[in-house]
Amino acid sequence: MMLRKLALSLTALAMSSSAFADTIGVRAGAGMWNHDPSGHIRYQSTSSSHNADLKDDLNLESDQEGYFYALVEHPVPLIPNVKVMRTGLTSSGSGTINSEFQYGGNTYEANESVRSELVLDHTDVTAYWQLLDNIVSFDFGLVAKMVDAEATVTQTSGDNDSVTNSFDGVVPMGYLAVGASPWPGVELRLEGSALSVGDNSLTDITAKVSYTTNYMLGIEAGYRSLELELDDLDDVDSNMKFDGPFAGVYLHF
Repeated sequence: MMLRKLALSLTALAMSSSAFADTIGVRAGAGMWNHDPSGHIRYQSTSSSHNADLKDDLNLESDQEGYFYALVEHPVPLIPNVKVMRTGLTSSGSGTINSEFQYGGNTYEANESVRSELVLDHTDVTAYWQLLDNIVSFDFGLVAKMVDAEATVTQTSGDNDSVTNSFDGVVPMGYLAVGASPWPGVELRLEGSALSVGDNSLTDITAKVSYTTNYMLGIEAGYRSLELELDDLDDVDSNMKFDGPFAGVYLHF
């Protein structure tokens, strides 16, 4: 009788553990983002006539770079789910300036040749809670966006003057996401994070569709837009946007 009770207890414990494990979700994925730059930037100048256009003046080009992420979702109330995502973002180019602009105290005149590079690599650590998780899903939370940014403008004709300014820091942002699963394995999702303080703002919005197979492997594709507006923050004024399509694969346990 004792052995029978012990066997029943172990069986119940195993079933309970299995059911608990089924409620924990882990996803890890990676892909490529084709980002196209637009807008302008100004450094150490108060005149809007000194704006450097990312395409016409700095000659920045579209580029493809990788992203990867991992997330863990669990059934424990109050404790947030966690997602970590790393995105590389570098645009560079060289060419002839269309109109005069100033950057970092240097004046770059029309028809001069310059080489430019803008780096905006970032890691997002998101803590979020799920209010709905069925055919329709709704998440909210906070994002700590760790930014590693640097901009360099080099005159390739004449004196070869070069100016570099950089920023490393953590930007706290609010996070919202809504999703729908109209068919088994298919999810339509819109998510975004944003911060607005005075005339400075940062928004990061993604729209995507994903499909998870019966073998834990999934594919995703969508469109992402990252926009940064600065008003004399550390001597930088900007209205920059990087957007474009992306595609990737993931494993969902």
